Amino acid sequence: MNIQTDFSKLQEEFLDELNNILEFWSSQAVDKEYGGFVGQINHFGEVNPKASKGAVLNARILWTFAAAYNVIGSEKLAVLADRAYDYLKSYFWDAENGGLIWEADHLGNPVNTRKQAYAQGFGIYAFSEYYKATGNSESLNYAKSLFQLLEKHYRDWKLGGYIEALDKSWNPLEDMRLSEKDANYPKSMNTHLHILEPYTNLYRVWPDEQLKNSILHLINVFQSKIIDQNTGHFKLFFEMDWTCRSELISYGHDIEGAWLLREAANEIGIKEAMEATKKSALLLVDSTLADGTDTDGSLFYETEKGHTDTDKHWWPQAEAMVGVMDSWQISGDKKYLNKVELVWAFIKENMIDYENGEWYGRIDKQGNAIDTEDKAGFWKCPYHNSRAMIELINRIKEV
Repeated sequence: MNIQTDFSKLQEEFLDELNNILEFWSSQAVDKEYGGFVGQINHFGEVNPKASKGAVLNARILWTFAAAYNVIGSEKLAVLADRAYDYLKSYFWDAENGGLIWEADHLGNPVNTRKQAYAQGFGIYAFSEYYKATGNSESLNYAKSLFQLLEKHYRDWKLGGYIEALDKSWNPLEDMRLSEKDANYPKSMNTHLHILEPYTNLYRVWPDEQLKNSILHLINVFQSKIIDQNTGHFKLFFEMDWTCRSELISYGHDIEGAWLLREAANEIGIKEAMEATKKSALLLVDSTLADGTDTDGSLFYETEKGHTDTDKHWWPQAEAMVGVMDSWQISGDKKYLNKVELVWAFIKENMIDYENGEWYGRIDKQGNAIDTEDKAGFWKCPYHNSRAMIELINRIKEV
């Protein structure tokens, strides 16, 4: 087998799919009536023009167009990134208290002003990427401000880590959940992962010493509190003192976190962290491949108390490709490279909607698309799949 030829073909396919994803969001999701981007597009590609708009969706859209511009460099992507930036700062930024509110209506009026740490993290991710694309110092200042707010209001300086949520004025909330499906505990794996990820991206453009120390702190939290060394999976929900309150295993988060942890350690360049996260990455990926994959290479959703949700959600499939590619880069073991191709074949055959565009939100074990899932919504966005394409394109270039 000619490895180089295979890589060339894969890179071409990943670039084509990146362009397909971007085309959907640039042609279908732009809100020409109310500004920014629409809040919901259903399974069939039908727009709900009066759906509310979420901070996470809008931050992820900004990150996507800025990151894609940094790879492809087209003027069209620059214009869309500008649009996303203007909307996010105009309608989600709290001018009085700072930070990003959770939700606005289709007109841009505040609907839910709570401040989830997760949303502040995605704000950092988006603003730092937009700064990288444009050199806009205002965007970098927004990212720095969000970093300082997270450190001031959310960080638990006594027991480690970060709490989930506060109200508009930084006061405690009884219900701190990120979504209705989540457990109501003050700390979660998911929020920590999506603070680590944006901190790493911010460090690329602003190598600040306090930021570096915070990234190392987060890596250590994952190594000592979140990774279950016995199962090789993440623990998900915690009390303030890190008592675990969940038996759920999320396969997509395991394999996503594997490469994000290693990326963070590599970015700050601390040797001990780099070596530790290599081992953790392989542990998490191997455990996921052993426990959470179907015979066709696709990822099941989650397992709790012996019961596995065998549906295939869009985002874990995207993260699986990056996770196994990263494991191949760590180990050189071709079994991981074969998994990249296996999952990609599954995505091409089952997840991509060739009729209405984008990827199906979810399919069942038999390969049937679930038509109640959105194409665009509070959580369905262009970030996981476009990021996977970008990561794989860049990693193949390194090879």
